[in-house]
Amino acid sequence: MAKQIFSISCINVGVGPGGTTSMLARIAIVDYRGQTVLDTYVAPTMKVTEYRTAQTGIEPGHLHGTNAVPFNAVQQMVANTIKGQILVGHSLWNDLSGIPHPAVDTRDVALYQPFRNALRSPNHIVGLQTLSWQLMCRRCQEGEQNPLENARAALDLYRSDLRDWEDAIVKGSWPCALPPSIFSRCYL
Repeated sequence: MAKQIFSISCINVGVGPGGTTSMLARIAIVDYRGQTVLDTYVAPTMKVTEYRTAQTGIEPGHLHGTNAVPFNAVQQMVANTIKGQILVGHSLWNDLSGIPHPAVDTRDVALYQPFRNALRSPNHIVGLQTLSWQLMCRRCQEGEQNPLENARAALDLYRSDLRDWEDAIVKGSWPCALPPSIFSRCYL
């Protein structure tokens, strides 16, 4: 059976002093057609000190009661969904916290060298908003971030160069830069 392709995006709130440490608050996964596979709020495992509502749209009521799924259950749902599949996203190391995934099955648009080269930023991670606008004339992440929109934007970027991307992999020429080394635990 051929591997399926999923795209993932997460939205975080802040915990700890000043809310500067990020904690998962909402996660979305879409399939290759952009159809929603998962879109859920995540119950906090620590006291939220900064909801970042202007950027996230998340308010206290989203993360409590029946609106939010426990973190461990969400983590298991995500692991089961992506196991053995190809995962697309932007800066995937931020989204895979605690869920190792084979590097060969990741397609990270933030690390894809042809995109970086096209924007004359070969050694820098370019934001999803910039990539979407510069490479597809598509706006995203204006106002509140929406993980479904972000997952679909990353997926569309991948699909825009899918043939060359996959051809490079088949030829043994990995077309992506390495993620920051401190996140190597996220990849098998």
